[in-house]
Amino acid sequence: MLRQRKSIFTVMALVLMLAAVLSACSKSGSESSDASAPPGNSGSKEKITLRMTVWGSPEEVAPYKKAIQRFEDKFPNIKVELQHIAADYDTKLTTMVAGNDVPDVAMMESGTIAFPLAEQGKFYNLQEFLDKDSDISPDTLVPNIIYSLEPGNVIGIGPGPESFGLFYNEDIFKEAGIAPPPSNVADAWTWDEFVETAKKLTVDTNGKTAADPGFDPRKIKQYGVNASTWWGVYSNFIYSNGGDFISADGKSFGLNQPEAVEAIQKISDLMNVYHVSPSPVQSKNIPATNVALQTKKVAMTVDGQWASAGLAQSKFNFNVGVMPVLKEPVTTVVCAMFSIFKSTEHPQEAWELMKALVDPEASIDMITAGTWMPSLKDWYTDPALLAKWTENLEARPSGYKEAIVDVILTKGHQTPTGYVKNFNNIMDIVNPALDKVWLGQQSAQEAMDSIAAKVQAQIKGRRDIKE
Repeated sequence: MLRQRKSIFTVMALVLMLAAVLSACSKSGSESSDASAPPGNSGSKEKITLRMTVWGSPEEVAPYKKAIQRFEDKFPNIKVELQHIAADYDTKLTTMVAGNDVPDVAMMESGTIAFPLAEQGKFYNLQEFLDKDSDISPDTLVPNIIYSLEPGNVIGIGPGPESFGLFYNEDIFKEAGIAPPPSNVADAWTWDEFVETAKKLTVDTNGKTAADPGFDPRKIKQYGVNASTWWGVYSNFIYSNGGDFISADGKSFGLNQPEAVEAIQKISDLMNVYHVSPSPVQSKNIPATNVALQTKKVAMTVDGQWASAGLAQSKFNFNVGVMPVLKEPVTTVVCAMFSIFKSTEHPQEAWELMKALVDPEASIDMITAGTWMPSLKDWYTDPALLAKWTENLEARPSGYKEAIVDVILTKGHQTPTGYVKNFNNIMDIVNPALDKVWLGQQSAQEAMDSIAAKVQAQIKGRRDIKE
């Protein structure tokens, strides 16, 4: 469901440009509905149509169609038009909004256009619905899947939360005679234990491991681990070490502080000191997680739980353990969200549609395939519901319940895109500096200090605190 951030400069520029156009419109989507108005009449028998937009592969769209069918069966007076925007979703949706061609419900991504549109007042505050609904509330949802513009102003709810784990090829561990990663968070490896294991599993073309004298890092045929340089991956270790992208009061840059610097440096050292993980340059020759593990290009990979779907299809002995811990076990929770545009003429019906979309029964095929996780908490705590998506499934290996399911409920941390204001502009400065760290050209401290003043000028605060 998540999309890697692409052409963000283009999208953001378009958002800003179109904001000016919107302000000139005589009756924009945001102006056609009173934010304080109560939801519409869900009991009405008036024939109405709701329109919703989504992105995704055909496999990802299928659950939406199933949810819509269930919704239409429950509310026969409501028809839902599903608009699948397969490519350039953000740009096309922004253009639609600018032209007052606005859907009622839309899938949004926190890292791209969700907050820019929210700041223009385009979305309903879903807190109004949560406060009145007897079926769903923040307490019934998995933590960290509610997105808020500010405390009390909910703009979206994620239908399929995701977290991270340490996926591995079981056969590699057996052949090396090494104990695999533990799945229980209480037994999680320390960082040093993780590094020592990765050394033993990194093998050059002469058969020497990174723990052996004479190991040649220029001729590696199997890496012990693949640690992506995507913020979604390294954020786990920054949080685990007590760091953050921004200070707790929202006033200062966080990545040049000791806790974050140490975590970033440890990841760089995997590549440049211990040679157990491919650098960004070497990663160009590393295939996707399922192929890399299956073909023994790497022994372990830190990846999102969505990797389970591809791993299951690859038909080899894989499993998942809990990620190594620095100070505290933490997993970053990432997901897209559904939002309701204020311009809808049927807000209560749109809310009912949203409830149908986050119902795990509607997306059970995607969940059991390994791509999603349920959004409702009781699907993690009720043994019968938990069994429906975790037992006797190829995408759910033996370590899954402990390493993924238990951790997301108790050790989850919201994605930085959900609470760091101006996140993309900040990262546009951070990423080039981090590239030097990943390539071993600068230390994490040097790189983050070198951009601190420039980043500080982009700090706009946090969305999760009142300022």
